[in-house]
Amino acid sequence: MSEQNQNPEKRKVVFSGIQPSGNITLGNYIGALRNFTRFDDADCLYCVVDLHTLTVRQNPADLRKRTASLAALYIACGLDPEENCIYCQSHVPAHAELAWILNCFTYMGELNRMTQFKDKSAKHADNINAGLFTYPVLMASDILLYQTDLVPVGVDQKQHVEICRDIAQRFNSIYGDVFTIPEPFISKSGAKIMSLQEPARKMSKSDPDETFIAVLDKPEDIRRKLKRAVTDSDGEIRYDPENKPGVSNLLTILSVLKNQSMDDTVAALQGLGYGALKEAVTEAVLAELTPIQTRYNEIIADKDYLSNVLKRNAEKAQYLAGKTLRKVYRKVGLLQL
Repeated sequence: MSEQNQNPEKRKVVFSGIQPSGNITLGNYIGALRNFTRFDDADCLYCVVDLHTLTVRQNPADLRKRTASLAALYIACGLDPEENCIYCQSHVPAHAELAWILNCFTYMGELNRMTQFKDKSAKHADNINAGLFTYPVLMASDILLYQTDLVPVGVDQKQHVEICRDIAQRFNSIYGDVFTIPEPFISKSGAKIMSLQEPARKMSKSDPDETFIAVLDKPEDIRRKLKRAVTDSDGEIRYDPENKPGVSNLLTILSVLKNQSMDDTVAALQGLGYGALKEAVTEAVLAELTPIQTRYNEIIADKDYLSNVLKRNAEKAQYLAGKTLRKVYRKVGLLQL
């Protein structure tokens, strides 16, 4: 165990990153963004991981716009940029620099086993690039640069934290206690939100627009999408993900947003139809997202404010990352000026 983990007085470090690769969905919000404010007693870094998006071809102007938008959304969701380090990955060169070194301590067989590489290769068969293959190493660099203790992830991302731990332990076994060994933080209440049209699949921002609710969707679009959400033909409101995935998905959204148990959620709807369920979900979603959208619009309209936040926090992240990177350079024998 590293010295950092042995010091009981050290505040925990939390790192999380989201790609600016599309609309941030209700699933992203419930599974990640909504939970970020719970780490009040930790030093938190929330990164817009723009370098990761380059494994897929991007429109440059759109990427810049989405990057700023995601940074603004972090703040609009309740993260104080004075208390949390909100920054862009590409503004801190140490992410890419450490990734190269960690590439040299990562085995091909480990990367071959990563399920995300297989999934994305199937989706982008015309662009199976080296960056897509080494994506987990850059993610490990993101995490290890800041001596991270906890990485909030969904169950589907746990494999990336596991390979990060393997790389860190391998490096430490050679050079001593250089990296803190991070732990995945999987929220017990971190519900998985499914597609509105194919409720057997996770809600994804890369799917067709009608299958997901975006955090920044207009109210009329939210109403339309939920009204058209797939249910079933038996008409009974009960939680049964296997046999009633559509109804269960709507109940999950309602339960989470109203902060009530599933039993209480179902009980409140007994004797009512699917129309009442969809209306209840719609009102809960609008009540949650409307204040966020209002704050977001204020932030995104003030370009100087957002630019200053990102510049200031990038400098803070550069300082923290630089301490780790310099130590790594010394350990592996790179001559420093």
